[in-house]
Amino acid sequence: MALRNKTGPLAVLSLAATVVTTAGVLMSSGALSKTVSAKPTAERAAYGCRSCRKPPRDTPWEYRLQGTPRVGSRKLIYDIDGVETPRQVVRKIHRAGGYAICYVNAGSWESWRTDKDRYPSDVLGRENGWPGERYVDIRRNDVLVPILRDRFRACQKKGFDAVEPDNVDGYLNESGFPITADDQLNFNRTTARLAHDLRLAVGLKNDLEQANSLASVFDFAVTEECVQYKECASTLPFRARGKAVLDVEYRGTLSELCGEARRYRFSGLMQSLDLDKPGRQCPRRR
Repeated sequence: MALRNKTGPLAVLSLAATVVTTAGVLMSSGALSKTVSAKPTAERAAYGCRSCRKPPRDTPWEYRLQGTPRVGSRKLIYDIDGVETPRQVVRKIHRAGGYAICYVNAGSWESWRTDKDRYPSDVLGRENGWPGERYVDIRRNDVLVPILRDRFRACQKKGFDAVEPDNVDGYLNESGFPITADDQLNFNRTTARLAHDLRLAVGLKNDLEQANSLASVFDFAVTEECVQYKECASTLPFRARGKAVLDVEYRGTLSELCGEARRYRFSGLMQSLDLDKPGRQCPRRR
C-alpha cells in the first residue's frame, strides 16, 4: 500500500555473494549494481515465465492486507498478505475459481516480520511513513536476494499463483540511500526473476515511471490511485501486451473510477487506506 505525493510514491505497507548475470543485467555482491540496456526480446527470454499462471484480465479484484478475506463464490483476484494468510484460504480461493496473489514487502523492512533480524543495520534507511517500516538499500543484492527468495518460496508452498513485491519505487523517495533509476530497474528485474524461477507470476507495484522498461518483464501491474493522480495512461504498456492491470483508489467516487477503468481497460477497486475490509469493485466488462 502507498500514500502518494507529488515527487512520487511514499511507500507505507510494505541479493548472494556470487555474481548473478542475466540478459541485460549484471549484479555483484556488495557493490552498486549496474543495469545494461537490453533489447525487449532478450528481456523476455531472460525473464519470461511461460509456465506461470497469469492473472485474468478485466476481472474484479480484492485487496486485503489486514485480516482474513471472506471468500465467496465469485471468481475474483485476491491480493493478500503472504504471511498472515493461511494455506486453506488460498485453497478456498482456487475452489471458487479465483486467483491468489501473495503480497510481499520487498523494498522496505518491517519490524514485526519474523525474519526482521536477517537485515543488518547498514541496509536499513529512513522510515517510509508508517511506524515500524524503513526503506532498505536495494543495491545490497547479497542481503536481499536470499530473503526474498525465501519469502517467495513460502508463497509458493501455500499455493499462491503470483507475488506482488511492494515498495519497488524507492528511488523516487528519500530512502536514505543514493538509489538511482538504474538501481531500481536492476532490483525490480531481479525480483521478477526470483519469482519466475519458482514458477510464480509477478506484478509490478506502482513505479509507472519505468513501465515501458518493465512491462515485458512483469506479468501484470498493481497501481494505487492512478485515477487520483491522473497516471492511468502510464499503465498502457501492460495492456498493449495483453496483461492485467489492477488499480486501487482510496479517494474519489466509484463512478469516476469505473469510468477510467473502462477507458484504460483495467480492473478498478475502491478501498479504505487500511485495507482491512472488503472494497467496492467495478463491474466486469462484457
